[in-house]
Amino acid sequence: MELTYHLLDVFTDVPFGGNQLAVFPDAAPLDAGDMQRIAGELALSETAFVLPSRRPDAAWRLRIFTPRIELPFAGHPSIGAARVLADLGMVDRAADEARFALDEEAGLVPVRVRYGTAQPFAELTAAQLPVRGPQPPAASQLAAMLGIDAQEIDASGPRPAAWSAGVPFLFVPLRSTTALARARIDLDRWRSLLSAWWAVHLYLFVQPAPGDIRARMFAPAMGIAEDPATGAAAAAIAGLLADLAPAGDDTLRWTIRQGVEMGRPSLLAVAADRAGGRLTEVRVGGASVRIGDGVLRLERDYLSPLTR
Repeated sequence: MELTYHLLDVFTDVPFGGNQLAVFPDAAPLDAGDMQRIAGELALSETAFVLPSRRPDAAWRLRIFTPRIELPFAGHPSIGAARVLADLGMVDRAADEARFALDEEAGLVPVRVRYGTAQPFAELTAAQLPVRGPQPPAASQLAAMLGIDAQEIDASGPRPAAWSAGVPFLFVPLRSTTALARARIDLDRWRSLLSAWWAVHLYLFVQPAPGDIRARMFAPAMGIAEDPATGAAAAAIAGLLADLAPAGDDTLRWTIRQGVEMGRPSLLAVAADRAGGRLTEVRVGGASVRIGDGVLRLERDYLSPLTR
């Protein structure tokens, strides 16, 4: 059996930046076990598989796998898959825009792909509004796990907190980009402190200026040492930051720069609509670059029994 896939760099408008992604536009012959093995073989942070939708209000179903686990929702696979589906004519598209929805495990994810620039810009609306998780471990424990001084965790603004918009993350604000660059995860400490906790993925961030965020994300549980762009975390951090803003009927906006320390700079645009100070919608967007296509050849003996 031959399966065609497309390679993209997402949340960037230049090749070899952003977050790498493989999209299989026809994954109907595969089951979850096959998808997990393929994601492990490609060893990208995520691989996206397109299937017929389970619901009438979505154009396609999207299943997303890291090298180790399936995710109910993720940003750069949703953005990249939306671009591929629009490019290939697999969804209705006007001259310069395609609007449709993806059926993901976390729920319905509306997407919009806008053309007219060198690299199309795609934007998703999170299926779930951000929710706060339990109180995280002490800052001193987090600092020891990250190899930084406890004083380098910023106590002047948002405190460390766990939030989820479909995937839980522990957000740790730092005082400087210097501390951000030095941070490293001690895996033994992570295993004892976080591996069985509500949010096992770590998102470190600095706010150099209002609306400007620099970030890094570590996800040992996903099989990802570090992620150059994390759209699910971008959706979740909107909950943390909006919670601190004065109540109003407005749209809050942030620009997130991630992947700089990895040599894969990424740019994510986040918008959060509020009514009476309460979040009503969170959107995450960015450009993407299609950098290649391939064919995966699999003998049926290597596939799961259900797909033979």
